Parts: sequence; C-alpha cells; structure tokens
Amino acid sequence: MGIERVGSRIADIQSRMIAMQTQQTAKNVQAQSAKPASGAEGGTFASYLEDAVATSPATNKSYTLNSKGIPTDLAAYGNGRIPASALEQVGGTRHKLWAPAAQSLNQMINDAKKEGVHIGITDSYRPYTEQVDLARRKGLYSQGGLAAKPGTSEHGWGMATDLDLNAKALSWMKQNGEKYGFEMNVPRENWHWAYKPKSL
Repeated sequence: MGIERVGSRIADIQSRMIAMQTQQTAKNVQAQSAKPASGAEGGTFASYLEDAVATSPATNKSYTLNSKGIPTDLAAYGNGRIPASALEQVGGTRHKLWAPAAQSLNQMINDAKKEGVHIGITDSYRPYTEQVDLARRKGLYSQGGLAAKPGTSEHGWGMATDLDLNAKALSWMKQNGEKYGFEMNVPRENWHWAYKPKSL
C-alpha cells in the first residue's frame, strides 16, 4: 500500500512538472511573438519564428496503433507500466490517457458541457499494481467480476476511461461518444468507455 501511495505521489509531481514546463513554454512563445518583426535589435520575422518553433513543444507528432490496437509509442513500456510523462493529462484533473484519447476526451467533455451535459471522470490510466488490486477486490470479469486480467486492461494502455454519468449524460454518450472515438464496449459496465478511433 505504501509503494502505491509513493507511486501515485511521484506521478502527481511529474504531472505538475509537465504542467509547469508547458506554461513556461507558452510564456516563452508569447515573449518571442511580442518582439517586433524588425527594428533596432536587427531581428527578422524569420528569426523570431525560428526561435518560437525551437521553444515550443512538438505538435506534429504522429500517433498510430499497432495491429493489436495498442499505441505504438507506448507499446514498449508494457500494459500498466507507462510512465506519467508518456501520457497526457485530461483537462485540470489528475487523470491521464494516451495523448489522442486525452485530447478527444477533453473535446467531448467541453462539447457536452455546451449542451448542458456534465461528464465526470472516475478512472483513466491504471498502473499494473492497481489492476492487480482491483482484480483481487472485485474479481476477474471472466469469472463474473468487474476487473480485466492484469496486463490486459484497456486502462493499462491509457485507452479507456470510467465516466461518472447521470441518465442524461449516459444518453448523450450513447448518441455522441463514437464521434469522439469512444465506445461502451463492456456489457455490464456503462461507465467504461474505450477509445477506439476510426482514424488518427
């Protein structure tokens, strides 16, 4: 139990550091764009643009899934063994997912909110040790329980989220989730939504 708490605390610290780095990068880009395109400093628009690109995070990263539907950039880590730095935070929450899933979930939550629908999150990426504990407490799905076999969970790849949905939100998700790449693919769990994009 102590190791899990330490792991959780480390993940929290890492996510805060990433957020601070992102904010600093944004400040750097703003400072660069605030400089005049030409003038006494002798700078040119091209040099300022080059500086801005050099200080901004890579935005042209391509994401793919392998033949088993696992993110190629995460596959080498193993299910439930992905470092926090390789995942993306969902909004202002403590939750993390594979970057395209996090981005799509953020967009979906924001779009639902515009329609007066609240979608909450109760779970996202789940480390292997947490999956082992969940299987112990709730039993394996294959045996009538609620947990996937450790090492096989969609949560372990950052490809699934458990949502807090009232009746209105569940109805909205059933109508719209697929547009954002999310599907309810576990029959007994209307809160479990897996990210299954048609394309990336």
